[in-house]
Amino acid sequence: MTTRRQADGALVADLRGSLDAATVDGLRGVLLETLHRDRPRLMIVDLTFVTFMDSMGIGMLVACCEAARDLGSRFVLRNPNEFVQRQLRITGLTGLFGLPAESGAQPYRI
Repeated sequence: MTTRRQADGALVADLRGSLDAATVDGLRGVLLETLHRDRPRLMIVDLTFVTFMDSMGIGMLVACCEAARDLGSRFVLRNPNEFVQRQLRITGLTGLFGLPAESGAQPYRI
């Protein structure tokens, strides 16, 4: 994971690889630490280079979203591939993360 600050103050976290049982515990800790330390008004998690996500990955994203909300921050996802988008759509979580519910719909713009 790498992070960068946008000109508007939003914090962008770029994730790479798989979000599964082997990776989520460490990633959850880093994301939560970043949220608590930086307290951004908006955290954007860019999934451009995420190749796989299972229920453990979804649970980690939900936990981080809830932690952000508790801190008064927004937590949104950006650029999921079709597989990840489908996982979120099936679970009914696209709206929670600021993503379109329909495949092919225009993504949420920040």
